[in-house]
This record gives sequence, C-alpha cells and structure tokens, in this order.
Amino acid sequence: MTDLLNTFKHGLEEIIPENILTSLLSGKKKRIVKWGADPSAPDLHLGHLVILNKLKCLQDMGHTIVFLIGDFTALIGDPSGKSETRPVLTQEDVQANTLTYEKQIFKKLDPKKTVVQHNSKWLSTLSSTEIMKIMSTYNVARMLEREDFKNRYSKGVSIGLHEFLYPLLQGYDSVILKNDIEIGGTDQKFNLLVGRHLQSVYGI
Repeated sequence: MTDLLNTFKHGLEEIIPENILTSLLSGKKKRIVKWGADPSAPDLHLGHLVILNKLKCLQDMGHTIVFLIGDFTALIGDPSGKSETRPVLTQEDVQANTLTYEKQIFKKLDPKKTVVQHNSKWLSTLSSTEIMKIMSTYNVARMLEREDFKNRYSKGVSIGLHEFLYPLLQGYDSVILKNDIEIGGTDQKFNLLVGRHLQSVYGI
C-alpha cells in the first residue's frame, strides 16, 4: 500500500493538503474519488491519460472512482485558461461526445470498480431558488481572483455571467457526489477549490 501511495503521489503538481490526503488514503476506509470531464470534444486527449493513470493507481488501492461526465456544464463551457467566452455546444454534440468518453476511460479503468455519473441528472433539475443559494456562497471579488477572469477583466474582454456560474455548478457536483478526493489538471485548480468550499458550506 505504501508503494502504491508513493506511486500515486509521484509527478503530481500539487496536493491540497498533502497530510490529509495521506491520512485518507492510508486508512482502511475506502474513499470516493471524483474526476470530471466535460464532453466538449469528440475524444479524451493525452493530458487525460495522465489523470487516468493516477485514477488507476487509486483504483488498485481499493478506492471507488467516480467518473463524472459534465454533460450539463459542457453546455455552459469551462472558462478555465480561456481568453474569451467559449462557443456554446449543442445538446447533440454533447451527447455524441459523451458516448465516446464512456468507451475511452475503460481502456484504463476497471468498469466493475468505476461509477459513471452525468451531472445533467441533478443540475438540469435545479430550481431558481437553489441556484441563487449556490451563487450566494461566493462573491465577484473571489471570482476575479481567478487568473483567466482577472486577465480578461483587466483587458476589458467580455466575461459572460454564465461563466461565473460554471465553477459553482462544477463545485455543486462535489456536494451531490460527496467525494472525499478530487483530482484534475492544474487548469482546474480554481474549480476544484470551489468544490471543496461548497462541500464545507453544505456540511459535507
């Protein structure tokens, strides 16, 4: 188990916080590990393989992998690392890409030990009252601390209000899934921290 834990940690850019992660993975309790991807393109890319290798390591340790397909958030478009608002995808595009993602992750992960979820299951049914509650947990100043938003704002480049909503909805996924651990690329750091913040707000 120690070797597997060291293998998992090797090559990670950042662990937040590392001491708690070590404690979670070293115990006997099996943890829920979330990784989400928006089906915004027909295929997963090489960067996703890095994450899949880490998830496979966690799976070998006995933990449950939840692969979240962001079929609802893909309709908004992840603003991470973008210098302008992303074009809106159609539901047909998203559905076609979703089928591809489900096939590709199982080239690395064990389908018997992987739970696949779609965030449209809960996000598409949120009431306006529930959305306002989620939005009330964050403020504009915190959003503008995000590097891509800060750069666009300083240059006078448009930021759609729906783009502010994106990290909050992605974070709300973590509230619903009650995951213990979340993994993602460095470009997802802001979104991942919003998820941890919302879990705290909702007492998870």
